[in-house]
Amino acid sequence: MSKARGIKIRHLESIKGGMAEFFTPQASDETILVQIPPNTVDDLFVHKTQTDQLLVVKGRLVLVILIDKQYQYIPLSDEHPMVVTIPPGVLHGAINLSSQACVVVNALLRHKPLQEQDYVTRRRPFSYDLAVAEAALKELDVITTA
Repeated sequence: MSKARGIKIRHLESIKGGMAEFFTPQASDETILVQIPPNTVDDLFVHKTQTDQLLVVKGRLVLVILIDKQYQYIPLSDEHPMVVTIPPGVLHGAINLSSQACVVVNALLRHKPLQEQDYVTRRRPFSYDLAVAEAALKELDVITTA
């Protein structure tokens, strides 16, 4: 996975306390929950005024990033806590191929006041490759069973 354009992926560290596992919180200006319905293939977003810090807390999805006219597919799951940081100006979308809703925490970093355009979807310049997205999710299954 290219980390071009300032995109960062990092696994969360945790500490066990009894039966509970505590994960490192993300510093943010605002934290929102995003629910992605089952069987969703979303269009793209590009934020001009914020950095997204995305963490799947329930379910699984494929985050799609458009870089240099190519899609990159990042599988995310609640079983492998990772934060993906997407800076302003990067086109991104989500694919939920599951029959279950997916819940994502977005710990936003605001750089300027909110602009309505930040939440308007953009048409995909070309179709996602759903076979590649599904293969990316299967990679998570291999990690889980290993």
